[in-house]
Amino acid sequence: MRFAYYERLSRAKQAIYRRSDAIDTLGLPGELEVGATIENIERALRADDHASVQRECSRLIDALTRGYRVPQVRVRVLARRPADDYGELHGLYEPAERPTPARITVWMRTAQRQQVVAFRTFLRTLIHELCHHLDYELFALEETFHTEGFYKRESSLANALLEQRNLKGAPPDGEA
Repeated sequence: MRFAYYERLSRAKQAIYRRSDAIDTLGLPGELEVGATIENIERALRADDHASVQRECSRLIDALTRGYRVPQVRVRVLARRPADDYGELHGLYEPAERPTPARITVWMRTAQRQQVVAFRTFLRTLIHELCHHLDYELFALEETFHTEGFYKRESSLANALLEQRNLKGAPPDGEA
């Protein structure tokens, strides 16, 4: 299934879209053990510890980019999500533009209620933004589109990370 905006793309961009859509899984790089880091992100979020969330997110993304053998991407964790008439911005990926390296920005708090974002939502947002980076750097796509394949890659990677966290002994979400 193609999303509605596909028809508005140029032929060249439609080809990129189709290449992206065809890639529907993204496993963890071999031998990568990040369950403890995932636990630390969850713990830091629950404690509303901005410095620890920043540190652990950077640690996770650094490990993943090393594992995939792609250029590193900087991670920035900010306090409150920006919002406008269209809704809240959950995350942002900014591709590298020499000399500035690529950057992922995520926010810890919701815009309206200023509540700390739920752990799974926060992790999925972080991984969503990393997937944009991987589109450029791992899959060599000239553009990064929200395709069905993109969302499947995001989901498969987030689920693999959550599985590592669960193997470390953390209770599944909703329990504790």
